[in-house]
Amino acid sequence: MSQSHAANAEVSEANHALYSRGAASAAVALMVALCFLLHLEGRPTWGTSGLAVWSAAWTNDTSQSLFDPYSLSHILHGVILYWLLQPFAGRMSLSRRMVAAIALEIGWELLENSPWVIERYRQDTAAFDYTGDSIINSLGDVAAAVAGFAIASRFSWKVSVILFVTLELSMLWLARDNLTLNVLMLLHPVEDIKNWQLSGIVPP
Repeated sequence: MSQSHAANAEVSEANHALYSRGAASAAVALMVALCFLLHLEGRPTWGTSGLAVWSAAWTNDTSQSLFDPYSLSHILHGVILYWLLQPFAGRMSLSRRMVAAIALEIGWELLENSPWVIERYRQDTAAFDYTGDSIINSLGDVAAAVAGFAIASRFSWKVSVILFVTLELSMLWLARDNLTLNVLMLLHPVEDIKNWQLSGIVPP
């Protein structure tokens, strides 16, 4: 019985581990594929100002550095993906669900950098000079989503809710934008929101 209990404990621990060699290999392969596909789409490796870790919102370097205020919304992507994939917990280990989350986040990155979505942002939101993400920024976005997934996996749903509200309010303060407004303006643009966002942009 003790050996059986030990074996069950090991299986349970493996199912709740974020890291496994197979999952890490799959994640790296997905990231390499993302870089290759973004290169094929014509995305630059980084912005014209050079490699940078952080850039502010509503500047020429937004979405070109490794991180920017929109990285906070990608943390929330990871939180949301964790809970969306939670029903599969009985059939998929945590590390496999994280790989699935990475694949879904990469799918969004590729869609976000498609000509249709870029033009949609330029025409119907305050991001009128948006040209898409650099490759390094997309990698940062995926890393942020992984961080959000990891946080959600280690704490209760209450922490996820608190994190969601905190980051949404932080983005409003930093960028007059957040995940909720981003989705709204992409699907159903509101002119008053666009004007409010534009009024906060400081000319260079």
